[in-house]
Amino acid sequence: MATTTDFSHLPGRLIVVEGIDGSGKSTQLDLLHKWLRSEGYVTVFTEWNSSPIVRDTTKRGKRKQLLTPMSFSLVHAADFASRTYEQILPALQAGVIVLADRYVYTAFARDAARGVNRKWVRDLYSFAPPPSLALYFHVSLDESIRRIAAARAEIKFYEAGMDLGLSDDLQESFRLFQGRILEEYDKLCDEYDITRIDASQTLVSQQVQVRELVEPLLEGMPRREITKVPTHIQAGYASLAAGGAR
Repeated sequence: MATTTDFSHLPGRLIVVEGIDGSGKSTQLDLLHKWLRSEGYVTVFTEWNSSPIVRDTTKRGKRKQLLTPMSFSLVHAADFASRTYEQILPALQAGVIVLADRYVYTAFARDAARGVNRKWVRDLYSFAPPPSLALYFHVSLDESIRRIAAARAEIKFYEAGMDLGLSDDLQESFRLFQGRILEEYDKLCDEYDITRIDASQTLVSQQVQVRELVEPLLEGMPRREITKVPTHIQAGYASLAAGGAR
């Protein structure tokens, strides 16, 4: 990722998860988050499109279907900039672990899928610190759709890419739009140092891989002294470890 600032001096770690809707990335990050906390590591969590500065604007624009591909891109960039300077950079400067549910690659994939110029988007996010580790949870389009259909009552207008005129049918538009995003993610993994994880594997198998990739980054990171871990958490991690060993 091209940046205009040198972030190599920052003592913290930035771990990022990416994937299309239904990939299970958020579940894996949550499991990682709980494990790191149980081990005493200091963590900060941040997620896409969560800054209070633009949240209301985004909701209003979506509700009234006013967002164009370019305005969508700019709103998300404003959200990301706010979180970068208020959450991510201060945490990295403090030497703690930042866990990001989606990062700049989400913008790169979604904006390109909406027809926004790829170089323009990359330049827009050039202020972002590069992650210590970026994980892409790859799942097939059919499996993604199956999981989403099982978990949600309905698919939303922009989520389905209905603003692009790909199809008058919501389900078909969703398939076409998510297919575009999937193609962009495959390109991004080749362009950037993003590690692919097969998200069709069991939750345990994926989490074992995630922890193996994260562990080398933990050397020298500050830890709190953990005097007692609740029994139910101990049991959960013991089960996870046993499942990964098989």
